[in-house]
Amino acid sequence: MFDSTIWATLVIVFRETLEAGLIVGIILTVLARLGALRFARYVWLSTVLAVAASFLVGWVLGLVTQTARGTWEKAIEGIISLGACGVLTYMVFWMHQQARRVRAAIEIKVETAVTHQELSVMILLPFLAVLREGAETVLFLKAVSIQNSGPISAIGGLLGAELAVFITAIIFVGGRRVPLKPLFQVTGWLLLFIAAGLLAYGIHELEELGWINPLVSPVWNINPILNEKQGLGSFLKALFGYNGNPSLTEVLAYGLYLFGIRFALRRVGRTSPPPNDPNQPKSPIPLSRDVSASSYQEVASS
Repeated sequence: MFDSTIWATLVIVFRETLEAGLIVGIILTVLARLGALRFARYVWLSTVLAVAASFLVGWVLGLVTQTARGTWEKAIEGIISLGACGVLTYMVFWMHQQARRVRAAIEIKVETAVTHQELSVMILLPFLAVLREGAETVLFLKAVSIQNSGPISAIGGLLGAELAVFITAIIFVGGRRVPLKPLFQVTGWLLLFIAAGLLAYGIHELEELGWINPLVSPVWNINPILNEKQGLGSFLKALFGYNGNPSLTEVLAYGLYLFGIRFALRRVGRTSPPPNDPNQPKSPIPLSRDVSASSYQEVASS
């Protein structure tokens, strides 16, 4: 049977793995240019440790939700859904504003660490970057799992990770220019629709607890036509948070969230500094033939 969570899992894992891969790739590229590949083993070690730590975070989060019962179970599920929505939103806005500055900042840190032989920086820089993406992935996937009352798709996760690693290898090993801007735009909007669904689901859980008073419940019920628990309805629920019988509060939250995000992203796009902003940090490393840097910078206006 087709797993309804496969696409949501694929999008989340792909996006987070790609971001982590780009950062690790930039670090290794700078080390190669500086003739300091002796530090590469520490980068790979810290990356593996960060992935392991992410799995540990996932295990702890799963343990917390499994041991909760009754009111606490609904409260935790609602809070996780709302928290995941908030982190997803922040992540998209952060990438929209900061992507063009990331490359230069990383290069400066790596060159300084190599110059001063700061081994701790070479370990912590990739570790914290990968752990951040890994912890976000765990939180998002747990929220999707809660929303769909079942496990996430292992196939979706593997496909997402493999695709991200493949694209990263094309950029850094194959030296190819990959159009990341449209890729991040599409996945960014898919993530925002997922976040809107998590927001509505979190509100639904808090409504059941009596913490939020629904305006009209349900405002409609089209489950006899498009059931949220099977077929296309199950797929739409997994990816976009579809609910066949939502309250008016959920509908308003979903719509206003997407409208507000669209307005805010446009406003941020108009106020963001141009790529040649003199206030941005300058990389001390020549950028000619810098495939990785140019590829990563493409996501700045996504």
